[in-house]
Order: sequence, then C-alpha cells, then structure tokens
Amino acid sequence: MKKIMKYILAIGLIGIFLALIYFSYKLNSGPGKYDSFAECMTENGAIMYGTDWCSHCRDQKALFGKSFDYVNYKNCDNVKQECIDAGVEGYPTWKIDNINYPGTQSLEKLSSLTNCVLE
Repeated sequence: MKKIMKYILAIGLIGIFLALIYFSYKLNSGPGKYDSFAECMTENGAIMYGTDWCSHCRDQKALFGKSFDYVNYKNCDNVKQECIDAGVEGYPTWKIDNINYPGTQSLEKLSSLTNCVLE
C-alpha cells in the first residue's frame, strides 16, 4: 500500500510540475500588450539609448514588457561612439525627431512625441 501511495504522489507531483511549465509558457508566448505601439515608435525613428546595468533603463524596459523587443534600443556599453555621437549624457535617453529626452519617459509622453497610438 505504501508503494502505491508513493507512486500516486510521484505522478501527482510530475503532473503539477508539467502544468506549471505549460502555463508559464502560455503566459510568456504570444504578442505583447504594446507591440504595435513599439513598432510604430521604431518606424517613426525613435531610439532608446541605455545600458544593461542602468536601473532607470530597466524601469523603462519594464513599462513596455515583452513589447520592448520592438523598440529600437542601443546598448551604449556596446556602441559607445554611437551614443557619444548622438549626444547621450545619461541613461536612458530617447532620441525622437533629433531631440534628446533624458530619463525614463511615460508611455503617454512617448506616444505624444512619436504620434503613435497607445492602446
């Protein structure tokens, strides 16, 4: 009887583990909430300059969630000269219509600056 209980418990735990993996995958797949907004910003020439170690850059990325993949992002640790040439003095900096906007920007402000619809 103890063997059967252990067997049932093991199968139950495996089932729970597989269910967690499945639901984790489902949550992280599919389109992001701001995909079309981020794509529009990139099409309109908006660029975000930042670094991986910058906490404000992480905050800015978090506002977009997984839609940040569609933002034209330049990591200044990798393209230092490009950031210098763009006049970047701090992180993050958005360049929109050849004007620099330093600091974390709200999605509403980015929408206003780029004429992209925020859904």
